[in-house]
Amino acid sequence: MEKVIVTRKIPQPFIDQLELFAEVEVWNESFTPMPRDKFLNALKDASACFITLSETIDEEVVAHAPNLKVIANMAVGFDNIDVKLVQSKGIVATNTPEVLTETTAELGFTLMLSVARRIVEAEQYVQKGEWQSWSPYLLAGKDLHNAKVGIFGMGDIGKAFARRLKGFNANIMYHNRSRKMDAEKTLGALYVSFETLLEHSDFIICTAPLTEETRDKFDATAFKKMKNDAIFINIGRGAVVDENALVSALQNGEIAACGLDVLRKEPIDMSHPLLSMKNAIIVPHIGSASVITRNRMIQLCVDNIRLVLNGKSAKTPIS
Repeated sequence: MEKVIVTRKIPQPFIDQLELFAEVEVWNESFTPMPRDKFLNALKDASACFITLSETIDEEVVAHAPNLKVIANMAVGFDNIDVKLVQSKGIVATNTPEVLTETTAELGFTLMLSVARRIVEAEQYVQKGEWQSWSPYLLAGKDLHNAKVGIFGMGDIGKAFARRLKGFNANIMYHNRSRKMDAEKTLGALYVSFETLLEHSDFIICTAPLTEETRDKFDATAFKKMKNDAIFINIGRGAVVDENALVSALQNGEIAACGLDVLRKEPIDMSHPLLSMKNAIIVPHIGSASVITRNRMIQLCVDNIRLVLNGKSAKTPIS
């Protein structure tokens, strides 16, 4: 009988589906990753593994998994997987595109508005008993309507984000490794160089995946080119940003504020300087965290595993 390793606790109905065709071993912790040594040991006789971004799939994993046929990654991004390596071993790697697009865009939009209107700072102001009277510029923020918004990465999430901007009459610019004519035609998005995006945007939203081209794209040089009152939002991948440069940019007034759903190291070290900054909002990688969307992501992983173990093609293979 086939064996499936599930590295996080998931609802029982999904386990029941897997158990129809395989033995299932589940790490029953919702908030703690499966320890690396336990993961490697479990893979010795596994045919499939259901993983999250917490698990790194590298040479050591492949060496411990001689029977592995499919890796189902519960994420759109797959920088945690050495795709060329696993494919060279005949292992199918899958991800969960499309099902989380709208939910992630919503989170990005929520984060942007929260930073712009200083919502977290305002809520804490009330909670601390500091609200004594009304004042003309009390916690005054930044308008989104009619603003110039630059999107770095015009994939599905970038497009979903841009659709939401239309309701605010925002001027949409974007930079991507290739032009997206459908976004230009239907959303009125203007393709610009990366430098133009930095120099002219009131808000900059990063939705890009991590690649060798995007790694550390937002560095000290990039932040210096931004407007001093610009707001930077990252819902892509943490390593796209040089966090030391971001801290310096916030401290030196090179940009006004930031909102981050992703970081280079997750969870964040509690001594990280961003945590002490009022003009930085950090949330714990919850872009796709709605109940419906997480259920859809899990179901897609289950479907991919079932299909591959039954000798069929996966729904969403990583190519």
